[in-house]
Order: sequence, then C-alpha cells, then structure tokens
Amino acid sequence: MPTKKTAPKSTKRAHAPKAAKPAAPAKAVATAKTPKATKPDGKLSQLDAAVKVLTEAGTPMTTKAMIEAMATKGYWTSPGGATPWATLYSALLRELQKKGTNARFVKADRGQFKLNAADKAT
Repeated sequence: MPTKKTAPKSTKRAHAPKAAKPAAPAKAVATAKTPKATKPDGKLSQLDAAVKVLTEAGTPMTTKAMIEAMATKGYWTSPGGATPWATLYSALLRELQKKGTNARFVKADRGQFKLNAADKAT
C-alpha cells in the first residue's frame, strides 16, 4: 500500500494582519431617470426613433426596415456603425428584458417588433 505524501511544513513566519482599508465614500442615491423626448442637440435616440417609425407604420417591422425608415425620414442616422440594425435589435431585446411588460416594444414574430398595445393607449 502506497504511503500518503504530505507537503513539507512552511518555514515562513506569520505576517502581521494588514491594516483595514479606509471606508469608501458614500455613493449618491440613484434617482429615477426621466425619459427625454430629444437629446440636447435636438436629435432622437435610436429607440425613440424606432417608436416613432413603428407608430407611423402601424405594423410590425424588422430592425433593418426600421433603420431604413429612420434614415429616409431623417429621425436617426447611424454614426458610422457597420450594423446599426443589429445594434437596434440588441437594444430592443435589452429593453424587453429590463422592463418586461412595461417595455415600449413587443416581439411580434421572429425578427419583427411592434409597439406594446398598452403603450399605444397612452
């Protein structure tokens, strides 16, 4: 039967305990964000422009169709990204995940979004 190998005992001396770190400054209390209709420069955000396009269309749209409609109507243009429709798709899914039933958008079909019926009533 093999014998159990044990590690040799350490010859290091015990160190004195480290001094406690100073307390971090108190964080400011988070306030609820108020939605802005437009940015300070007068331009709509990508999601706000999507709401406007979907309201005017009245039917579910793909993100590529939304981006094209936003650009032709001048609501929002990509600042140079290669795939603005993928960015919009991701932003729509994030809003759905974060806000749940209170989100402005609803997934109508695979790859298509429409406005939330509760959002249209207000």
